[in-house]
Amino acid sequence: MGLSLRANISAQQPLYFTIGIGIMANTGPASSSGQLTRSAKVVPLPARAPERLVAVGFRCWLAGLSTGDIKCWEDAWNTFSGMLGPENAKTLLLDLSKFVRAVKANAQRDIEISPVGCRSFCRDECLAISIIAACQHDERQALTASAAALIGSDDIGDTLNGAQALAAALRKTNQMLCAES
Repeated sequence: MGLSLRANISAQQPLYFTIGIGIMANTGPASSSGQLTRSAKVVPLPARAPERLVAVGFRCWLAGLSTGDIKCWEDAWNTFSGMLGPENAKTLLLDLSKFVRAVKANAQRDIEISPVGCRSFCRDECLAISIIAACQHDERQALTASAAALIGSDDIGDTLNGAQALAAALRKTNQMLCAES
């Protein structure tokens, strides 16, 4: 049973955040090991461009690390360069890579991602958004709670270092996430 990992994410198309637990489905989130998990209930909440960059980037980069499929990283590149230009995309993807690698290396549980191209964000993608938003707005309590929830451990140091670098790079390109993210 495989997942389609090709995406055509358009900045004009709204994406949706997800909440809750649904039933097993082929279109539901996949764990970092590629296994299907319970799908989340989709609630329409249009995503802003900075939040979309973080979630789609997180999804694509983790999918690429998990599968070794270069198309996943190409999808991340196309999304970032299409929205910010190639120079900004290059810098941001380096920091995104550091953040995702830190999450993957320190996670004490499987990290779930939706299939590339899915029009909703799963719980872990929303937590990645929350971590970067908390870094940008210096919300320490939200930052530590979100990071601990994402990696399943209180040992969040490396994850925070990666998140802070990505948050700062996004800030430099005027991509400020909403404080409530």
